[in-house]
Amino acid sequence: MKGPAADRLRRLRWWLTAVFTVANTLGLLVLAPVVIRQDAERNKLEADARVEVVTAAVLRLVNGTNVLNTSLLNQDPLYGKCPEFAILSGGVGDPFKPEYSKPCTPMDPATLDALATQATTSGDIILADRTSTSGRAVRLRAEPFSFAGNNRPGGAVVTWLDVQDKVDAHQRLVWWMLALCAALIGLAAAGSYWLSGRAIRPAMAALEQQETLLAETAHDLRTPVAALRALSETAVRDPAQRAELLPRTVRLAGRMGDIIDGLLVRARLAAGVEQLAVQPVWLDQLVAGVVEDFPTQGARISLVTAPSMVRADPTLLQRAVGNLLDNALRHGRQPGAAEAIITVTVADGRITVADQGPGIDPEVGAELFERFTSGGGSSGLGLSIVRWVALSHGGDLKVYNAEEGGAIFEFQLPTVLQ
Repeated sequence: MKGPAADRLRRLRWWLTAVFTVANTLGLLVLAPVVIRQDAERNKLEADARVEVVTAAVLRLVNGTNVLNTSLLNQDPLYGKCPEFAILSGGVGDPFKPEYSKPCTPMDPATLDALATQATTSGDIILADRTSTSGRAVRLRAEPFSFAGNNRPGGAVVTWLDVQDKVDAHQRLVWWMLALCAALIGLAAAGSYWLSGRAIRPAMAALEQQETLLAETAHDLRTPVAALRALSETAVRDPAQRAELLPRTVRLAGRMGDIIDGLLVRARLAAGVEQLAVQPVWLDQLVAGVVEDFPTQGARISLVTAPSMVRADPTLLQRAVGNLLDNALRHGRQPGAAEAIITVTVADGRITVADQGPGIDPEVGAELFERFTSGGGSSGLGLSIVRWVALSHGGDLKVYNAEEGGAIFEFQLPTVLQ
């Protein structure tokens, strides 16, 4: 569908998609860092809890004495396990020989001594992240202790734990969060595009119905207007025929009004605000009336009928028959032929319109009933309207080629038992 109004609706869809996507992106940009930060904090708390347990156990063995006694350390179940620890003088008071547990994660002694010095100098517990000599991430805790009768720190217990696995897991979480955010943003964009399309669909449908109504009005009025003009010109040239032509002119004018009413009815039917005006109709008589008023324009139309009654909306049915005749007139003659030969047969609720034209291309035949699709340069609305009328009455429209040449259109409606 083209036009300024359709373009504005399409732009509105993209704007809605952009707004919804940006809103979701901002929400993810706020949520993702929170999740990543909480995971990092949880990992630190777990590591701090583990090193604190070891530090507290070691401090119970070294606190409250006058001298450093580490003889009981190797009897403690924590000795030689991870996290590991070191007891260092920290550069204050009388230095003593450092005591290290069995190594799990090798650390640079200078790093441990610097952390112990910081703890003993400040008198506070120090928590830090460092790297082992093997390049793995380590979480450390340095807590000062005092000898009996001395308020000043006499050394510090430094405990450390290898947290490289936690760091790797956290890094994987970051990448997963980035990938998940990208996927969610993509899904948000696709979902918002779909939702905005559904939101503007009623407006697009209304606009399409409006354009279709205008196109069908022009299509259906073209034939009776041409016939009305031909009758008027004939009456002007030959005043003797005016008495004969005047009733046909009046009927054509009435038919034009019926066509306009039928188009409005179809629009209301499509909108669901009106029902078909179904009533018993003698199909043979209705077709005979349409054929009589149809402008032949160099065509020869033969009509064969048998009494047949159907339940249908007569106005829409007249339009369908007129469109079938108009299609046969346009495409139903051989190149170079002087006139088109059209045969119309009515029987058992079936209207058959056969011509002697080139027939229907099998590759195009299935598309003939689609709007704005035609095999010969017209708008393609005529046959789509015929099919819509047939389907709306519980019938069908078929097309096939005759063995001797030409196309045959078969319009079928349910019959009424007489």
